[in-house]
Amino acid sequence: MNATAATTRPMMPRATTWVVVAACTAITAAISIGTWPVFNRIEEPRHTIEYQVGALEIRSYEGVIAAEVEIRGERTTAINQGFSILAGYIFGSNKSTRKIGMTAPVTQQGGEKIAMTAPVTQQAEGDVWKVRFMMPAHFTRETLPEPNDARVRIVVDEPKRFAAVRFSGLANDARIAEERAKLLVFVADQKREATGAPVLAFYNPPWTLPFLRRNEIMVEINR
Repeated sequence: MNATAATTRPMMPRATTWVVVAACTAITAAISIGTWPVFNRIEEPRHTIEYQVGALEIRSYEGVIAAEVEIRGERTTAINQGFSILAGYIFGSNKSTRKIGMTAPVTQQGGEKIAMTAPVTQQAEGDVWKVRFMMPAHFTRETLPEPNDARVRIVVDEPKRFAAVRFSGLANDARIAEERAKLLVFVADQKREATGAPVLAFYNPPWTLPFLRRNEIMVEINR
C-alpha cells in the first residue's frame, strides 16, 4: 500500500521575515513622508495666532462655512462614518455635481458643552458627535452646492477665538484626555473662559505614521 506523503510548507526564515516587515515599514514611511507636503498645502481656516507657549496657542479665526453631520455612537466609529458621508458631499454628491476642494482639518465635537465657571454646568446630550469639513474660503453660503444627503447640514460660523493644543502620535482616548487637561489648565492660566465643548481636529490621512501626524484639541473661549 502506498502511503501519501504529507506536504509541508517551508517556513520563512526569521531574517527574511524581518526584511519583509522592514520593507513594509519603509514603504509606509515613504508614502507618509511623500504625501506630507501635499497635505501641508491643503487650505486651512484663516486665523491669526495671538499668543503661543510651546504647543499651546490662542487663535482668532475668521468666519467659516462648514458641512456638518451628526453621528450617534462611539467616537472613532462616529468620525469614520461622518468622514465617509461628508466625503461623498465634497466629491460630488450635491445639487451642482461639482467637486469641492479638500480642506483641513476634519473636526469632531461631542454633544457635551462645558462652562469653565461654576455654577452653570451642561452634560453631554447623549452620545452624539458633530463631524465637520471646513469649506474652501472662496465659497459663500449662496454659492456652495446643496447636499443630496439630508444628513449633511451647511452651517455658517461667525468669527471666533479658540485656545488650542497641538500634538502628534495616536489620538486615542487616553492621549486626548491628557491633552485636554493640559489645554484647560492653559485656558485658566490665561484668565479665559471656555464657551463651548472641546473640538478634536485631525489634519492627516489615516495612513500617516504617528510621529508625522498633526492632531489638535481646540476649545472656544471668550473674546
